[in-house]
Amino acid sequence: MKRALILAALLAPMTADAFCGFYVAGSGEKLFNDATQVVLMRQGTRTVLAMQNDYKGPPENFALVVPVPVVLQEADVKTLGKEVFAKVEQMGAPRLVEYWEQDPCAPDYPDEGIAFATGGAPPPTDMPASDDKLGVKIEAQFTVGEYKIVILSAKDSTGLDTWLRQEKYQIPKDAEPLLRPYVEAGMKFFVAKVDPAKVKWEGEGNDKRAALSPLRFHYDSEEFALPIRLGLANSSGKQDLIVNILAPNTRYEVTNYKNVTIPTNIDVKKSVKGKFAEFYAALFDRTLEKNPGAVITEYAWQATTCDPCPGPTLDYGDFATLGADVLQGPREKPEAYQNGDFVLTRLHARYGKELTDDLRFKAAQPIVGGREFLASNGKLEEGSRPDSTNNFQGRYAIRYAWEGPIKCDKPVRNRWGGPPSGQQGGGTQPATKLAFAKRGGVDLPAEIAEDVPELGLAMAAVGSVTKPAQADETPRAPAKQGKKSGCCDAGGASDFTGLVGVGLGIGALVRRRRPRQKRER
Repeated sequence: MKRALILAALLAPMTADAFCGFYVAGSGEKLFNDATQVVLMRQGTRTVLAMQNDYKGPPENFALVVPVPVVLQEADVKTLGKEVFAKVEQMGAPRLVEYWEQDPCAPDYPDEGIAFATGGAPPPTDMPASDDKLGVKIEAQFTVGEYKIVILSAKDSTGLDTWLRQEKYQIPKDAEPLLRPYVEAGMKFFVAKVDPAKVKWEGEGNDKRAALSPLRFHYDSEEFALPIRLGLANSSGKQDLIVNILAPNTRYEVTNYKNVTIPTNIDVKKSVKGKFAEFYAALFDRTLEKNPGAVITEYAWQATTCDPCPGPTLDYGDFATLGADVLQGPREKPEAYQNGDFVLTRLHARYGKELTDDLRFKAAQPIVGGREFLASNGKLEEGSRPDSTNNFQGRYAIRYAWEGPIKCDKPVRNRWGGPPSGQQGGGTQPATKLAFAKRGGVDLPAEIAEDVPELGLAMAAVGSVTKPAQADETPRAPAKQGKKSGCCDAGGASDFTGLVGVGLGIGALVRRRRPRQKRER
């Protein structure tokens, strides 16, 4: 008899992302899930959930178990390509930018200047059977790509636990209490097994892994939630979960946990450029220390634009792949949503066994923050604030003061743009794959170029660059130059995703920089 193992999405909790269900593998060998990316699309009561899973281990009898509110049919489930997940990650990731102070004597020029899913196959003949005695019923079964899919309902969690064991899945002894609230709520269970004969492999040797296709399914439900408690089945530490939500003209936040926006528009030192992911992970962890149990908003922006752009923006083809093609109409005969007015919200949570509920979402007021934008007090905007549009991002900047001659009567300081002619640099660096970022090696006070009062951080040393000081209610226009300074719109491209700086300035008699004002929330 084959032994089985259920694993939470993160077997190595410090180096992987969490997931909304759990994994089952019919093999005595360990199965590792390195990372799971989740993208939700929402309009009205329609939810489309797309997920990509990467793991190392044998695919024999591997299964993914996710609670769902309704019985899914074959037409509701698709497989996707992986490329779109990388674009989403890059677009919403915290970003590091470099700015050079422009010639104070130069004229001030104005700125000049945005594959569909595959279907299923006939049901296989080797699917498991319902069991009336245990109260477990197979509501639907079909094949999509390399997955054999079964939709289960259960009358009680003990019966479901027993049924899974009888089907050769040796689930953890503490799985039944995690299944119970979903069974009691009348949820169904999406079980997607892998057919080893259809699996494609990537890499060689120890790096060899099954290249499973991302899955997508859609359903209708009044509640907008992501079931994540099953991911605690075998968790022994903290788990990271990044949730991307795409919705027409709407930002989302959670209803059942504290919402906090990531501290943004922080100047950092040059050494951060070589370890931005590690810097950001430290900043994120510090934010959670100050706000225990919070869910952090890292990005909320119209998905076809960005400023600065770390990579290509999303287009309608991406929206269709992620669910716009089924976002309207009845679930049995869905229709495409034709507009491209999606807002991308990126939420980041880190939790352990203390988790008591799933993530439940609600529409939220638009916010702005993290832009090269001067407030009415003449200072660069800090934190986040409500607005009529969504323009919020986690943005961190390295600034290089003008070092050339100043030969004019009225020099204009603090105009920032790209590097001087003939000098390499600039662009936008996203902090991606944050689940794998090294933790514990970054001293935040030594890496920041200004104080961050909301996190209780004072810089260890002061650099010579200061924030712009001229009052203006509109975004600052960089000086006109041959090279672009790293922003793009719907047709632009650059770089992208994630979360994530360092450097130590030395000065004996350097005047201390004024502390940042407390951010608005």
